[in-house]
Amino acid sequence: MVLSRRWALFLVGVGIWTWVIWPRFAVAIWNDPRSWASGTVADGAGTSFLWVHALLIAASLLIGTTVGVLGVRAWLAARRRQAS
Repeated sequence: MVLSRRWALFLVGVGIWTWVIWPRFAVAIWNDPRSWASGTVADGAGTSFLWVHALLIAASLLIGTTVGVLGVRAWLAARRRQAS
């Protein structure tokens, strides 16, 4: 598959956006009293609310990283095609 440089840049942007947004969301989930059995942040066991969101965040970061890496690889391939 051949991607244009614009699409490659878009994929890199999606990867960066993922790493800007999801860690902030992770902090918000961590600081949410619903994440902890005692209702106090970081006190007691994590609830299913915390673990489900942690799984969603991890999956999103993995997907975003993959998309970003594919974008970088497509950008480099487009640059090589233009040079030859």
